[in-house]
Amino acid sequence: MNRIDQRFAQLQATGRTGLIPFITAGDPSPDSVVPLMRALVDAGADAIELGVPFSDPMADGPVIQHASERALAKGVGLAQILGWVGEFRKKDENTPVVLMGYLNPIEIHGYAKFASEAVAAGVDGVLLVDCPLEESATIKPLADAGLHRIFLAAPTTHDARLAALTREAGGFLYYVSFAGVTGANRLDLAPVRARVGAIKALAPALPVAVGFGVRDAASAVAIAEFADAVVIGSALVEHLANSSPAAAVTVAARDFLAPIRKALDARPARHAA
Repeated sequence: MNRIDQRFAQLQATGRTGLIPFITAGDPSPDSVVPLMRALVDAGADAIELGVPFSDPMADGPVIQHASERALAKGVGLAQILGWVGEFRKKDENTPVVLMGYLNPIEIHGYAKFASEAVAAGVDGVLLVDCPLEESATIKPLADAGLHRIFLAAPTTHDARLAALTREAGGFLYYVSFAGVTGANRLDLAPVRARVGAIKALAPALPVAVGFGVRDAASAVAIAEFADAVVIGSALVEHLANSSPAAAVTVAARDFLAPIRKALDARPARHAA
């Protein structure tokens, strides 16, 4: 079983809400990536979304755009990122890792080559912002290798398309809480709750993670009332941006994430086994 499926099964069995932090690979420094990933797990991350730096990150707001620019300026690329995942796996065989990014770096790397190397490194899934459902055949080697395809759904996703996404999604569905880019601070819970409920009606067994607009413990706890997991990215990336050296980065990561994990765990179990 894919690590993502295993982790969500564990979360459901214990009634816990998943916490998925996003970091940009190589930011704030290349030498901090693996210690940072381990620190996030120590602080309560249930999975890690590792952003692949790209020059034109269309779904991302300024914070993550600048993080990508800083990482690219340091020469961070896909091969190096897969190496970091492999290093992380030497001490952590269980925490799911999802690579989030765009199609171009994978196309340049080679789809089949990337698929085999990603699986060998210990990657569990991919979230490719600019590869729509209709282009899934393009990345068939990734699915053939066992990588879960994480799809995005948004408030603007119409019902027929949403049904198609739930049929094809692997691991979990990532629901974007508002129409816009990452990092905005305008979370309106009522429509998000309603939309997640509609997704659950379509696919009761498919976990739903909610991201965009989750910035702190209060917003994470609010989302946890109805989502299987919360994704927090821009606020964490911003918090880490000026940290150095690697030891300081890990302390900053724990200080940021641990209170969110504690707040989520203080809630009553959502669905006990």
